[in-house]
Amino acid sequence: MKEQLNPRNVSRNIFSSSGFSLIELLIVVCVIMIIAAIAIPNFIRSKEAANESSAASNMRNISTAEFLYSSTYGAGYSPNLPSLSGNTGTPAPTHAELIDQVLASGTKSGYVISYTPGTPDAQGRIISYAINANPLVPGSTGQRFFYSDQTCVIRWNNTAPAGPTDIPIQ
Repeated sequence: MKEQLNPRNVSRNIFSSSGFSLIELLIVVCVIMIIAAIAIPNFIRSKEAANESSAASNMRNISTAEFLYSSTYGAGYSPNLPSLSGNTGTPAPTHAELIDQVLASGTKSGYVISYTPGTPDAQGRIISYAINANPLVPGSTGQRFFYSDQTCVIRWNNTAPAGPTDIPIQ
């Protein structure tokens, strides 16, 4: 004799064999959250390290541009960062085209770069300068503060804007 299928049993079998149970889904979500909890802080630290490396490189680029500006135009160092940039095709003391315009704007890669020219000598030439690169959001876009001047030595500080007496980068 043939066994008759009860519609109630058939529907139960279909639902129990398809899809995932709530417990299985919760386990998958927990595993994903654990992986994210490990990965996100590492990503943030690597982003900060990249911003700091970029800031130190930008400081080196500005110092090199200042040396070239001084030797090319014989007018000492530049009066401001925009004088080092430009894209007119014909370099001049007001737009030397030595650095890019983003760097000359003062904010790049999560750092605010400030340029302070020194006092001019008797001939009106600027004989010193100071550059500071500070994180836009300390602890988020970068940890370290940087400083450089006409000596081209890049210095850093962990807690406050760096100055001429701070530790040089090795």
